[in-house]
Amino acid sequence: MALQSSRRGEEEFPGSRLPGGGEEKWAALFTNAHAIRVVAAAVESTLGPKGLDTMLVDNSGEVVVTNDGVTILRLMEVNHPAAQLLIRLAQAQQEEVGDGTTTATLLASALISEGVNQILRGVPPAQVIEGIKLGSERALELLRQKARSVSGLDTALLRRVALIAGRNHADLADLVVESALLVGEEKLKDAAFKLADMIVACEGAAGEVFCGVVINQERVNMQMPRRAAPARVLIIDDALEPEEIPAEALATEAGFAYQQRLREEFYSNLAKLSRLGVNVVLVNRGLDEGAEEFFCETGIMAVQRAAFKELCLAAELTGARLAKRAVLRKSEEELAACLGRAEEVYADERRGQVRVVGGPGAGVATVIVGAATREVVGERERMAKDAAAAVQAALRGGIVPGGGAVELAVARELSRQQKGIKGMASYGAECVVEALKRPLAQIVQNAGFNPLEKVGQVLAAQEESGSDSLGIDCDSGEVADMWELGVVDPWLVKSHALKTAAEVAEAVLRINTIIKKKENVSVYDDAGRW
Repeated sequence: MALQSSRRGEEEFPGSRLPGGGEEKWAALFTNAHAIRVVAAAVESTLGPKGLDTMLVDNSGEVVVTNDGVTILRLMEVNHPAAQLLIRLAQAQQEEVGDGTTTATLLASALISEGVNQILRGVPPAQVIEGIKLGSERALELLRQKARSVSGLDTALLRRVALIAGRNHADLADLVVESALLVGEEKLKDAAFKLADMIVACEGAAGEVFCGVVINQERVNMQMPRRAAPARVLIIDDALEPEEIPAEALATEAGFAYQQRLREEFYSNLAKLSRLGVNVVLVNRGLDEGAEEFFCETGIMAVQRAAFKELCLAAELTGARLAKRAVLRKSEEELAACLGRAEEVYADERRGQVRVVGGPGAGVATVIVGAATREVVGERERMAKDAAAAVQAALRGGIVPGGGAVELAVARELSRQQKGIKGMASYGAECVVEALKRPLAQIVQNAGFNPLEKVGQVLAAQEESGSDSLGIDCDSGEVADMWELGVVDPWLVKSHALKTAAEVAEAVLRINTIIKKKENVSVYDDAGRW
């Protein structure tokens, strides 16, 4: 997607043809706003329970069919710099809370579109930006007031959260909730822990949850034991091979002799593992051929080039300490302190994996998500990760009514408070009010209903009843209470989406001129300063 002029922007915003000309003044604004709109259009049809899928095809014919907003944005070809800002917004939303990327994208697009319309009416950009900032801050406060905390691991409530985020796939919701119960509330509320990282996709596998870790590598040698139970585990965050000296030193007779001593010492130290009863060795990098032969002879299962994240989880499960190869030089007592234990470690040769099951460590539960084909299993993995992220976000920050209902309620209250914003900044706050109507409008449009009609119905119903949870039942098209339907979303997802959308809108609306930068010129100095 390459946008070079403002002409398409003029088509997107009919009012951009100002009386008497002068539209060149806003050429950069129109171009950027149009680019944002095009990107948002690529994901808006995926929103809600009736959202459709998108097919992405590359030059080699490889196909990805997905409903996941961040996946669509990440894989689509985009060259325009303003559009890339929107894609980075979605990625930031995904990294922070793991869900809500489509909502964040739509909110940013709506804020920018409304901001352009206000600027074309004669409102200074600085006033629009100030109003968007004030309006989004007040909207976030109102949103926080409407959140309900989740106390304890309420299985039924968490399942509803997982079901909505997992696009109504009941089997995935059940797996995610089961894993959450195994992990425990304390760990789920830890911001450093991500339940979504525990999701593993396996083509042809049945869905399951187990207390253990999957290492996505095979045994180094098929002559090694296929199973170790119980297992005593050594985890090496390094290569398991003799240390190498520099090539120039190796060319000398003394250097060659020293290298030989290092190799002899390494092989001698391997014998400690056998004496300590080690029967599983997990290695982050490569494994020496001599060590491989020794392990085959002594009945030790070894896995090389295991991912660091997998090794960390295995260490947490087994109680082992991540160690470097130099640990072999330590005494047997010191080496024993680095070892971990597991109930069982076995090789799943059909899927090219090794599983570590059970151990003294708590809070390690792996969710296996399976499907018949690679394309389908990839999409099910994305849905399961969204569900897991939503469950964790709900426990950390509480829940709000879903289906666009809470955004509309916030828009209604913000519209009343808008009178308290002085000057022309109130026009910027109006942009926030209109943008908050967009999620419900898009959800009902994707369900086949008239968005203007349904938004008006819900606004009137909320005003009349005083309920902030009224929305549209996408099956019947009737006004319904989202709490009663079980349509709920995590507050963290909603608040972060609005916050990041406002930040991107402010950044885009500030851009007045686009200038091509010199090639190979960094914006940082030699010390790494801006």
